[in-house]
Amino acid sequence: MSYLSHVLIIMIRYIDTKMHIYHAKIQMTRIFQFILKYLNGYRVLYCLGYFDKSTSSMDDMEKWPEIEKAATGKRRELVLQGPAVDERISSNGGLSSDIYSLTLLNYLEVSQCPSLTEIHEDIQHLTNLQSLILCRNKLASIPNVVGNLKSLKVLDLSVNNLRVLPEGITQLRELNTLNVSCNSLEVLPEGLSQCTKLSTINISKNRITGFPADFYSEKLDLLSSLVASDNSIDQLSGDVHKLAALKVLDLSNNKLNEIPSDLSDCPKLKEINFKGNKLNDKRLEKMVNGCQTKSILDYLRGKGKQGEDGGNAEGGRNADRGKRQQQRKKKEKVADEQDEMEELNKIVVRVLHVSDAPTALEVTVSAEVKDVRPYLVCCVVRGMNLNSGNALKRFLVAQTKLHDDLCGKRTTATIATHDVQLLKAPLIYDVKPPTQLKIVPLGRKEMTAIELIRHLQLEADELRKQKKRQNVTGLHKYLQILQGKALYPCLVDAEGHVISFPPITNSEKTKIKKTTKELFLEVTSGTSLQTCKDVMDALIVKMAELNKFTAEHQEEAGSDGEGDGPQEPTGSELIIQQVRTLDQDGNLKVVYPSKTDLSNDVSNLNVIW
Repeated sequence: MSYLSHVLIIMIRYIDTKMHIYHAKIQMTRIFQFILKYLNGYRVLYCLGYFDKSTSSMDDMEKWPEIEKAATGKRRELVLQGPAVDERISSNGGLSSDIYSLTLLNYLEVSQCPSLTEIHEDIQHLTNLQSLILCRNKLASIPNVVGNLKSLKVLDLSVNNLRVLPEGITQLRELNTLNVSCNSLEVLPEGLSQCTKLSTINISKNRITGFPADFYSEKLDLLSSLVASDNSIDQLSGDVHKLAALKVLDLSNNKLNEIPSDLSDCPKLKEINFKGNKLNDKRLEKMVNGCQTKSILDYLRGKGKQGEDGGNAEGGRNADRGKRQQQRKKKEKVADEQDEMEELNKIVVRVLHVSDAPTALEVTVSAEVKDVRPYLVCCVVRGMNLNSGNALKRFLVAQTKLHDDLCGKRTTATIATHDVQLLKAPLIYDVKPPTQLKIVPLGRKEMTAIELIRHLQLEADELRKQKKRQNVTGLHKYLQILQGKALYPCLVDAEGHVISFPPITNSEKTKIKKTTKELFLEVTSGTSLQTCKDVMDALIVKMAELNKFTAEHQEEAGSDGEGDGPQEPTGSELIIQQVRTLDQDGNLKVVYPSKTDLSNDVSNLNVIW
């Protein structure tokens, strides 16, 4: 061992025995590791017991602050993406093992990391995952234990180097979206029909030559979209008619020679694409390159009918086809009626991704809210018509009902709404002492939080006396939430004005009116992040329903002086702009809505991403 190595070890011992300063030890370690690596003395430090597991773990956590924050904050979502993460994956030889201990996660995304070539089998411990996004990496394989993720609804493995999918995927009974596009797959696993909740499959841009035998199954009665373009598929079975819910079928740029006439028996089929296939029927080939779906299906139906009259050689098969034709007509009639009703009742919500809006609002969350009211989700809503008739009143009544029911009279969660045009970004979710928190409450003059609480307490007491109640009123209950707190939560704008004081009130400064075009929604809770999301989901669904009602009844603007006069008829589609909440270091805490949000079984809700 060199003289310098001896000197360094003596220095380390001095720090350990004399100074007893752990952080000094960590800082010195970083210097020594670099030097000793080239002096072949690194192992000496381990022999002395200097680098223990806690030191190594601390260094690992320092390399992966996102994982540490997700663990300490008990977060449900984690996003790792981009060059900085890729560099850590490369130097670490993969993802940190600590990621597999985040068992509360229901959304995990690791994307745009070319150094990520494999996922460890410990992924099976994340049993609460509902969305697993592993796109745009260089994954060569996925462990079979992915089948143990029984809650998984969305699996995105697109743009990787996969040659085969694990059979475990067929055990994902809750799976509704599977995206494995842009890989090198040649086959799909047998047994996909066991994933009976599948509604969307994208296998485009692979090397797939055909579908498994069990794929054309009546079990897949929810499968509405199948995108399999840019593959080497050379045959489409006539059993495709068993996929009764199929609405979109894309088999463009494959090696098909025939399109089975049985395809016309799919009662809900609205969009097909067979461009780029060299079909034997040149008329049909010309049609698929230029005609509407209905014309193509009518042509295929006609071919099927000709086949029925083609003689006795295929008599049995044609008789079966004849029965199917009759059944198809009945199904088509029922399906058309159902589609018409669905279309009439449908409420549409379109989600605008945060990356599509460079000026999108963000909320920074201070560390101090953790012990007061830690959970917050936000979003921006456009397209809500509040100007017509009693639209605003209906919305406020609906919000009050949500507060009373789902929010447990504000004890579980609280909703606040703001006019985006009146917001001064950036926004900070912070805490303030009761005497320093000043706000202009709805319908009142500016006062401190302590003054407002006192006023509300007197009003609640008076209300209880008037109604001769012995029990605690709803107003009493949510006032008690802040009892004994040294700090109160608040949402603060760029000018330092408090625009929200949950669970008590929000500010008159950002109050929504009939003329409001864009709404900033916030939901806070002291219970859990999922509670916030559930309440926000319910609020958006209710807003979409109310907006549809307003559009259908085409009421005139109110005469209270706030409206702009009669309104032009507007559509009922809502646009939801994602809003990210960040910690003070700029790391993502949560984005709403994510792919796992707005996914409740609301039959007439159509969410477009």
